[in-house]
Amino acid sequence: MITREPGTAFVLNRQEFINQLGKNAEKLGVELCTDDKIKSTNDLDGDYIIDASGCPSSIKREIGIDKGIKAVSFQQTIENSNCFKPNEAVVKFDGRYGYFWIFPRNPEKKELNVGVGFIKDFGYNLKEFLEIFKKEYNITGNVNYVTGGLIPVGLQRPFKYKNILFVGDAGVGTFPFSGQGIYRALLSGDIAGKCISKGKAKKYPHMINQAFIKWEIVGKTFITFNLAFRRINPRLFLFSLRKLGSFVEITHL
Repeated sequence: MITREPGTAFVLNRQEFINQLGKNAEKLGVELCTDDKIKSTNDLDGDYIIDASGCPSSIKREIGIDKGIKAVSFQQTIENSNCFKPNEAVVKFDGRYGYFWIFPRNPEKKELNVGVGFIKDFGYNLKEFLEIFKKEYNITGNVNYVTGGLIPVGLQRPFKYKNILFVGDAGVGTFPFSGQGIYRALLSGDIAGKCISKGKAKKYPHMINQAFIKWEIVGKTFITFNLAFRRINPRLFLFSLRKLGSFVEITHL
């Protein structure tokens, strides 16, 4: 487990991390096939298969067992931004049951990620919402990349199907409170690897439940109540957020 001081966070350079992970794997004798095009589970061959294909999982869609809450998001990567701060991540919650974020990316380009996410598809125009947010907080710069789509909220059962173990967004999803996902993905991958190496793959679902179930219950309860609060008064969402979680708008990296 990784521990951290309260009020601190880490932003992972995914491209660099995956590149280094691949190099380390090759040194250990792992055969990497980066150009393989998997079209069906019938194309997969191995004693065990780890599905880290994201949300929604391509394997789960094929076999018809894709479950769990799915949020929606939209994000822009902006370079030469006037708001770039290398050691500061900003999260601002919205009473309509969503939140905005500003995360530093590349100091050399003064690059940051600005995005918006909602717990479910309420029919909002996310790009329009993000532009309003940028204008309100005077965020300027050149948009060089745009992404968005579904975000798995909380555990995405099942965690294991036959000889397939689901990790990351395909299995454990993001933390219902904050949308945090990479730490959970890394932890689930570590658990899957240890279960397989020790010949205890059948215990993987149990180990995942052990690691995540406490906050899963809290998070899903939070979501259920706030979907009801939202219909009464959006301000109740922010009130319950302050009561159930110790959140701050600014976290130092």
